[in-house]
Amino acid sequence: MTFRLVVLLSLFLVSLCAADDPEADIRGVVQKYVDIRDHPDPQALEHLFTPDADQLVSSGEWRKGRADVVKGTIAASQRETGKRTITIESIRFLAKTVAIADGRYELTDVQGSVTRKMWSSIVLTRDHTGWHIAAIRNMLPAR
Repeated sequence: MTFRLVVLLSLFLVSLCAADDPEADIRGVVQKYVDIRDHPDPQALEHLFTPDADQLVSSGEWRKGRADVVKGTIAASQRETGKRTITIESIRFLAKTVAIADGRYELTDVQGSVTRKMWSSIVLTRDHTGWHIAAIRNMLPAR
């Protein structure tokens, strides 16, 4: 009986370790952000950001604080309709609970033509509830 308990406990611990994939979790948060941009939902968007989040967009507008980020993001999504993608190319951990994800950000119109190509850097922090976006920097590509 003790051996079975040890085996079951070991399998449980291995499954917990295998399920802890911070890169996959970060990619999931970024994908949720993209999905919400395509189907605006202020409450769902709010849960993705830290209270002190900020966002510097390619137009130069700087949104400071979660409420301002949500309001500006929803307004931009309604103004700029189409399909968004952020293809994460790099995730770098600055600490166990802080990461920066860099990716190519594209917006396509309803006909499928790419209308904007940008670069996006997203800073995320992790607390007991998971990963949250602390900052976004969207930049038009230099080339």
